[in-house]
Amino acid sequence: MRTNALAATFMLLFAVILLVAPSLADEPGLTVTFGTVTRHYTLSELLARPDVADVTTDHDPFYQRSMTFRAVPLAPLLAGVPSDQFDTVEMHATDGFIAQIPLALARPDAPGGAEPWIAVEPPGRPWPVPSDAHVGAGPFYLIWQHAERSGITREQWVNWLDGLTAVASPAHRWPQLAVAASLPADAAARRGQAVFTSFCLPCHRIKGGGDAKVGPDLGKAGAYLTEPGIRALVRDPKAVRTWPQQHMPGFDAHTLPDADLDALVAYLRVMAETGQPLR
Repeated sequence: MRTNALAATFMLLFAVILLVAPSLADEPGLTVTFGTVTRHYTLSELLARPDVADVTTDHDPFYQRSMTFRAVPLAPLLAGVPSDQFDTVEMHATDGFIAQIPLALARPDAPGGAEPWIAVEPPGRPWPVPSDAHVGAGPFYLIWQHAERSGITREQWVNWLDGLTAVASPAHRWPQLAVAASLPADAAARRGQAVFTSFCLPCHRIKGGGDAKVGPDLGKAGAYLTEPGIRALVRDPKAVRTWPQQHMPGFDAHTLPDADLDALVAYLRVMAETGQPLR
């Protein structure tokens, strides 16, 4: 009888292991890579860190309201990244979105600026799903406290975060993104390059430069789109064209001021392969 009881116990334990093991293996994780160094943090490991905290953000761009998350500060996860080799952190999302975050913002050296955090969705307590989305922002989400202090844009909040990679700046990796060195320092197109990097490069490439795979390459946009067409597309994409897989949001004047939109138009004009001015 005792032998049968032990056998039944072992069979029960084995069944539990079979049920639990896959769930552990499938636990979401976040990978941080720089050079030959790769670190992997599971959801449970992040939530067990001593620096995890409840973080409240105002005007969350994904949820369009104030939100409170369980989160860990980003800077410690980037400890050891050599700033003499890397000056940018690529934030990869599962839908192909890639944000280029300057290392100085991701790992601020002094207080007083925006504070980046990695929000972690607790098991069994899923974040809400906005009315205009099909899933919530998790399981990982790059959020910012005091975003206004450093001019953080909506495109620098990264929901569905999958991995972080320290890299060189976009213009260094893809020289075709850069305007000519002969352009004056105060040229609108030079400012437009920075606007493009922040707002457009997460989803688009230009002349093959960039990693994103969400939207089309915009290398010829300044040649085949009129200036009013570009402005309308940026402000309200669905008013210009719609398709089932459309992801691009509109950027209003609060998110993208008119001066920045002017600079973006100038940049796309310079980048146009034909070199022809916009009409």
